Amino acid sequence: MNLSKRLIPADLTASINRFWEVSAAKLRLMEEAYGDCEGAPVFTIKGRYTARGWTEWTQGFQFGSALLQFDATLDAAFLEMGRQRTVTRMAPHLTHFGVHDHGFNNISTYGTLLRLIHEERIPEQGWERRFCELALKVSGAVQARRWTVLPEGGYVYSFNGPHSLFADTIRSLRVLAVSHLLGHVMMGERDERISLLARLIQHATATARYNVYFGEGRDVYDVRGRVAHESLFNLNDGSYRCPSSQQGFSPFTTWTRGLAWVLLGFAEQLEFLAILPDAEFLPFGGRAAVEDLFLKTARATADFYIAETPADGIPYWDTGAPGLARLGNVLDRPADPFNDFEPVDSSAAAIAAQGFLRLGHHLKSKNPGAATRYEQAGLQILATVIDEPYLSTAPDHQGLLLHSVYHRPNGWDHIPAGRKVPCGESSMWGDYHVREAALYVKRQIEGKPYLAFWNIMAA
Repeated sequence: MNLSKRLIPADLTASINRFWEVSAAKLRLMEEAYGDCEGAPVFTIKGRYTARGWTEWTQGFQFGSALLQFDATLDAAFLEMGRQRTVTRMAPHLTHFGVHDHGFNNISTYGTLLRLIHEERIPEQGWERRFCELALKVSGAVQARRWTVLPEGGYVYSFNGPHSLFADTIRSLRVLAVSHLLGHVMMGERDERISLLARLIQHATATARYNVYFGEGRDVYDVRGRVAHESLFNLNDGSYRCPSSQQGFSPFTTWTRGLAWVLLGFAEQLEFLAILPDAEFLPFGGRAAVEDLFLKTARATADFYIAETPADGIPYWDTGAPGLARLGNVLDRPADPFNDFEPVDSSAAAIAAQGFLRLGHHLKSKNPGAATRYEQAGLQILATVIDEPYLSTAPDHQGLLLHSVYHRPNGWDHIPAGRKVPCGESSMWGDYHVREAALYVKRQIEGKPYLAFWNIMAA
């Protein structure tokens, strides 16, 4: 990335205001076309959202986007849209034992409603607070139940099965954090009380240890900050076997959305850990031991992203994608979503933008004046994705953030006529996360309370 341009949040004011106008139109279009359809919308084909029966991991982004729109604009129609859909459609996601995506679905909906109540953005209704609190307690325990034990610790296993640790699950740990804050524990056999914070820390530790590289000689591909999408384990003894990848090019290249999930997940969890008392860290070697590992991981992935991403901060879908060699030195110029060899992934950029901003905020809270580099990266990426050619301004296109990629190896992404690689389409997670990043900066500009998923209850 080229970080020579100096930005402050206020520089994005006009672009962010325009962004929310475009976002409102997209949500209305989606509601008209998709409001009561079965199956969660996943990505667009020729500008129209379609479901993809793999796992129902995007429904919360659909309804959560309406709640973010309300948060940004106070348009009550979007509050009603998000609230009503959460109440009537999200219950199956609370007890979905087949996925690792509880934080995606349920923090985006129940969690956002609870945060809006606590921030007094919406009127207090006793039933709604209790409803959301119970939902989040249940979701956290269900997420934590999906557990593989390792000789040291363990992890929330992916939908591939107990042998599989995904990099992206780090962002779903938000539901364990909230459930823990609400005083909940998971009850096991013979009434064993299982700490949700323990499972959060152990899963994050396993992710850092096995899915992230630190340039410490792990193997010949050990480049600091590189991320493997998946880690595989022998379930007979819990031993680590090898890296893998479901959506990246290979186990030894970096799928950039996985990289972005890790960057944002660890940065956000660092902020969350900061509000907990020191005593909660004693079973894990103390606060410093936990926070040092989380910070080491966040910084490594942030530095790798900056070093291995084109000048404008928009990554191609995998840093080792074979067609990149035919594009020349892609790092010296802005990414080209219309090239003939490899697609970009704007959703990875939207996720990473917030990760950079939160990492910078965390470092400044410890050392005022620090972390300008990370904040600049986050602001630059956000400025790029909320403008053309990434902002979707065509009135008949249902998506908000263009040039998102879902599953390149499986060939699921639409390739327009006359093109050779996917481009011009949107994803539900990309649209949600660009809204979340834009709301984060809008609150900074306006001096509003800091946007935090854990801001749900009195201290």
